[in-house]
Amino acid sequence: MNEKFFDLKKEKQDRMINAALKVFALNGYSHASTDDIVAEAGISKGLLFHYFTSKLGLYTFLYDYSVRFMTLELSGCTVGGEDDFFALVQRIENAKLQILKNYPYMQLFIDSVRQEGAPEAVSATEEKRDALAGVREAILERADLSRFRPEADPDKLSRMIEYILQGVMAENFRSGSFQPHRMYEEIGGYLLMLKRLAYK
Repeated sequence: MNEKFFDLKKEKQDRMINAALKVFALNGYSHASTDDIVAEAGISKGLLFHYFTSKLGLYTFLYDYSVRFMTLELSGCTVGGEDDFFALVQRIENAKLQILKNYPYMQLFIDSVRQEGAPEAVSATEEKRDALAGVREAILERADLSRFRPEADPDKLSRMIEYILQGVMAENFRSGSFQPHRMYEEIGGYLLMLKRLAYK
């Protein structure tokens, strides 16, 4: 990547980033078109390749940028002495909500990278694929697990929540009705139901 990209006005940077996040998230690496990205961003293809020498270079930059940005935002979840598992999950999701206000497709893009099968894309992102999962796990390690019913496995519950979150987000985007606050109200409903089922 050409470091001069960061000399652009923030509005133009974000317009290019958001356009690429959207196209890659909805189409996957192999089917994402740089023509669609430049059309979405309202720029020329020459400008795109001036800053990102290839489609793979852009994809790699996006993933690195997304992981760094999400990690920074999620680090704020550990403020305070909260130890309720579901309250910690809610803090994580609230942090993501703030991110989606600036980068609506960032979480969907990150989820899509984990499912990506194109060898060059897998190779380019492999090193950081589990980075965000590690951040989430570190936050949830603070939870007081004694509140769970004996039959409620916190690890399985955590994976179940991840599946629910990914499913709700994908459904909202693909239906064309994405509204961050409404989506997180829906997620909050699932968390409340699971808390009532899992706690003593």
